[in-house]
Amino acid sequence: MIPVPHPIPEPNGFNDKCRQAGTDWLTANPNCKRPRDFWSPFRHALADGFSNRCGYGAMWIASGTVDHFVSCDEDKSLAYEWSNYRYVDGWVNSSKSKKPSADILDPFDVGNGWFEILLPSMQLVLTDAIPPAFREKAEKTLAQLPIRDDERILRTRREWYRMYEDGELTLEGLRKKAPLIAAAVEKQAV
Repeated sequence: MIPVPHPIPEPNGFNDKCRQAGTDWLTANPNCKRPRDFWSPFRHALADGFSNRCGYGAMWIASGTVDHFVSCDEDKSLAYEWSNYRYVDGWVNSSKSKKPSADILDPFDVGNGWFEILLPSMQLVLTDAIPPAFREKAEKTLAQLPIRDDERILRTRREWYRMYEDGELTLEGLRKKAPLIAAAVEKQAV
């Protein structure tokens, strides 16, 4: 995980086409199991705010999803709030489903240097830079989401690293697409 600038500016039309439309829909359907999706048309604006990187995996993704940081199961009233959205790889979002937000570190709360990638294993680990107030939540996040050492994310990290090693990607390019891997390369060079 890496810092994500926030707040991400709310896109034009969001209030009418998502927040208000969604609130009206929830009022008409108070016992719904899942709120109607009015947020997907704004996914690209969210992606731009995250530099097209997954909020948890911290790597460029071609087509992420809108994650409700506080899930709809936890609080439907936040289903249509821009400030509750995070840009996340779909399979990571699915793994987060129904986990209490109190147990997950919000990408908007992450500071510089809180996480690092170990080479050559590509494992994501915590650093001593995490303030004590966030450490337990960061540990729970690594334990509950498949971002530490799940083979799906390791394969992606290995591929970004391979592209850099083979000269297909400069260090600056790697920094844009997979900043934690670039930081690991820089640390290894010291």
